[in-house]
Amino acid sequence: MSDKRPGGVTDPLLWDLMAYLRLHRKRSELTIEAYARDLNEFGAWLTNLPTSESPMGRQYPELRTVTSTHINRYIMFLTGPKKYSGTTVRRKLSSIKALYKFMKREHVRDDDPAADIPGPPIERKIPKHLDIPEINTLLQTRSLAGRPDAHRLRDNAIMELLYASGMRRAEIASVNLSDVNLRARVVQVHGKGRKERLVVINPTTAEALERYMAVRPRSSDEALFLGRGGKRLTPKHVWFIFREIYKLSGIQTKAGPHTLRHSFATHLLENGADLETVRELLGHESLATTGVYLSVAMEHKKRTYDEAHPRERMDVPPAVLRGRSRSGK
Repeated sequence: MSDKRPGGVTDPLLWDLMAYLRLHRKRSELTIEAYARDLNEFGAWLTNLPTSESPMGRQYPELRTVTSTHINRYIMFLTGPKKYSGTTVRRKLSSIKALYKFMKREHVRDDDPAADIPGPPIERKIPKHLDIPEINTLLQTRSLAGRPDAHRLRDNAIMELLYASGMRRAEIASVNLSDVNLRARVVQVHGKGRKERLVVINPTTAEALERYMAVRPRSSDEALFLGRGGKRLTPKHVWFIFREIYKLSGIQTKAGPHTLRHSFATHLLENGADLETVRELLGHESLATTGVYLSVAMEHKKRTYDEAHPRERMDVPPAVLRGRSRSGK
């Protein structure tokens, strides 16, 4: 068994849960670390510590005696004073549910206080995306001058790949050299839940990857994107790279790496791609998940329709205009 403790967790109960999630549930390290953070925040709240001051190395014996009432009050705290979205609260509740389900399974407790607690409703928000001129500006922005060529070409390749493929930042970090086929312009993606998929990339992105691979440092690490010491970049590194280049681009719209995933899907649908193809490229299990992008694409289609259809530019008889006025149209 690996003795790596996610996020510096020292509480024996949480450590046992993290080891179980890694070895038996096959959860990714990113997911395991998220569970650790969520449960440390819950432990801090139980001990009346500010959740922003929940050291990962602290032990929380209060977690062992939690009741359903505690969990319900915590959800009220997250949705009330903390003002977290329904999606965030559901994710944190999922971590709590995993802990108490594990405790019951291991006979640490006879009951599961989280089993019957529902999550808050989720508002289906339209994904925010960048428009094509903003994407063009962003992809023409280069990282700070003075950095090694290998880093500058790497950063440019990462930005191109984020938009070209719709990959998540964790997926970008997990790409290996053997996953990239520049001739066929495809990349093997190691997705959420250990699901594999192939994504297509455009010639510009293939060229950016080729330029980076020509100067990629020699390393025993099989990762495509390397950081200091020739080690694989983490998802956090990908986020830092995006943030630096985004700042330099001067674009005012708030955005993160996931915004490029939304932009990828939206722009494909706006330009005629079918929903099933976009679903497969994104790695969604359900068309309903991908369908949230349709409303954005429909607005684009309406604008295109209004600009292209000649009827509103034709001469309209006065009687029709009077009728429109009375009907409020």
